[in-house]
Formats: sequence, structure tokens, C-alpha cells
Amino acid sequence: MEVVHARCAGMDISKKDAKVCVRIAGAGRRKTTETVTTWGSMTSQILTLREHLVDQQVTCVVMEATSDYWKPFYYLLEDAGFEVMLVNARHVKTLPGRKTDVADATWLAQLGAHGLVRGSFVPPEPIRQLRDLTRTRAAITRERGREVQRLEKLLEDAGIKLSAVASDILGVSGRAMLEALIGGDRDPAALADLARRRLRSKIPQLTEALNGRFTEHHAFLARVHLDLIDRHTAAINMLTERIEVMMEP
Repeated sequence: MEVVHARCAGMDISKKDAKVCVRIAGAGRRKTTETVTTWGSMTSQILTLREHLVDQQVTCVVMEATSDYWKPFYYLLEDAGFEVMLVNARHVKTLPGRKTDVADATWLAQLGAHGLVRGSFVPPEPIRQLRDLTRTRAAITRERGREVQRLEKLLEDAGIKLSAVASDILGVSGRAMLEALIGGDRDPAALADLARRRLRSKIPQLTEALNGRFTEHHAFLARVHLDLIDRHTAAINMLTERIEVMMEP
């Protein structure tokens, strides 16, 4: 079988370490060698592994996409100029020709040497960073939404029907009413009078909606929810600014 990469490495990566097989194809009377070693997953240990692969004149590295454990290995080897192929574990295991006693790292090295695997697409670093930012923002936005739902559930428990009248309980008017409730004001009319702009036309409905049994217990929990919402909002704004900077041409 044709050898595409005379010096190829296969990596079987776990959380704590990586089994690495360096395969050096034979030529003439020299036999093919396959040497398996184990390396830790800390950055300093991966850098030492990288030096080892450079010393061995490895040109191609094949690794399986196992959880997120592959990422530090992939990024550091990519930085050094290796051709790194990230392959689907299920696909690799179903390829014919593997001997039963061959370790995963050795099998990956053999496949890479003969050009029998194709690496999955891994976006370049700027795109990876942008994706990390957008995914984090989406996750925090979802969590903020859940926190708002918890706050609404708390108000329902207290008999405060603010969301039935105000479409946004965290708008200028709604926030002012919530802060007043937390501060100890329980007068529905005084609370409704905090309405601004279009909500001023709904003061009678607000007065009715704000007539509940909002206790000190509710005030304590409402403060917790609002503080969490504010922190989520601040984080979302920071991430949005960062995303906008990274998307500039």
C-alpha cells in the first residue's frame, strides 16, 4: 500500500494523557517502526510532546475527536505547523483491515501514513474565538431568561400581577416598581404612580395588579433574582462588544 506520510503520528487522547504512536515507514532493508509512548495532558507536557514530534520529523498527526480533550493537543500542534487531522472515532473504528491487537494510536498512525482518513473541518482560530463568544453569549442569554421567569414566578406567589399589565417587568417602570417593593413600599397606588410614558394610561390596572401579599421573604428573593439578572445583562453586553470588535474588517 502506498505511503503518503513517511513519518506519521497517531494519538489516542483521554482526559489525563495521550497515547502517541510515531510511525516511521521503512525504506529498502530498513523496517517500518511503530513506537508508542504516553504523554500528560498539561500544556507543558504537550509542548514537550511537540518537541519530540519535531525531533522525529513527523509531518502528519492523526487524532480522534474525543470530547473536548483533543483541543489543547490540536491547537498546540497546529501552531507548530504540523498537518493535524481530526477524525471521527466511529468512522475510524469501522474501517476494514485493523488487526485485533493493534492499539488505537497505532491504528490511527497507520491510517494517516497511508492517507486513508480525511480530517474533519476545524475552523481557523479567529472563527473559533468568535464562535466561543457567541455560544457563551447565547448560553448566558438563556440563563438570564430563566432568571426572569423565576422572578415572575416569585411575583405570582406574592399575588403581584405586574406582568399581566406591563409587557416588560424589567423596563424603566417595572424596575422602579420592583425596587420600591423590595425597599418596603406596599401601597399599590404609590407603586402604580411610578409608571412612566405609555404605562401611565394603565395606572388603574397597575394599582389592581400591585395589590398582593409581598412579604420580606419575597423582597429578599426578588433582590437575589434582580442582582443575578443584572450580572447576566452586564456579561451579555461585554460579550456583545467583544463580538462586534472581532467582526470588524
